[in-house]
Amino acid sequence: MTLRARIEHEGRPRVGVLDGETIRLHEGTIFEPGAATGEEVAAADARWLTPTEPTKMVALWNNFRAAAEKNGWAIPAEPLTFLKAPNSFAAHGQPIPVPKSYDGRVAYEGELGIVIGKACSGVSVEEATSHILGYTCVNDVTAMELLNRDPSFAQWTRAKNFDGFGVFGPVVATGLDPESLTVRTLVNGRERQNYRVDDMIFAPAELVSRLSQDMTLVPGDVIACGTSLGVLPMKAGTVVEIAIDGIGTLRSQYG
Repeated sequence: MTLRARIEHEGRPRVGVLDGETIRLHEGTIFEPGAATGEEVAAADARWLTPTEPTKMVALWNNFRAAAEKNGWAIPAEPLTFLKAPNSFAAHGQPIPVPKSYDGRVAYEGELGIVIGKACSGVSVEEATSHILGYTCVNDVTAMELLNRDPSFAQWTRAKNFDGFGVFGPVVATGLDPESLTVRTLVNGRERQNYRVDDMIFAPAELVSRLSQDMTLVPGDVIACGTSLGVLPMKAGTVVEIAIDGIGTLRSQYG
């Protein structure tokens, strides 16, 4: 397993491998890190970038059995998805801006993210795993009151795509078994979410396969696997941490 990162170092993006509290810089790309350069940066001092630069983040709604059962939602027959645009992407440690055009409730959503490593279109479930680079942490931020404010049209695009509403990182972890993972969300240090990935209705390989039937997924794209119980609104100044053992902790402050 490796923890691959992108940081800004000496004025330009660099690729590194996180080793404890140290990022060891490499040549190459996040997809194919080359030889180590011998340079090191303390993780605490790094200016983190999003680990990839996705063309899109495909996000899931109603993908966990526990949440579906509690909320009375039917188990979907196929993945229910929406897109998050590049303007929404934010890295570990970057603030999430308060929207200027919306003053309603804004919620965190701690999620597992699948990072695509090879372009895929129409792949089978068996083939899908070879197209996954690894996994990351996601905070799928949502303007809650916009979703159904207009009864004639659900505003998923606007509610999910304010600047900074698609936080992911800090690294891409390769070589993980996603079914063994647990997602935890801490809000100002207090645990608000704690759920197992194996409660997903559509598991990672099936998600990649099914989504690839509809659209080409390209290297760096992220699939946000959906969230479970414990989603709540945030106040300005709230610090949110998405922690997944084996990946790390994605930290950001709202406002």
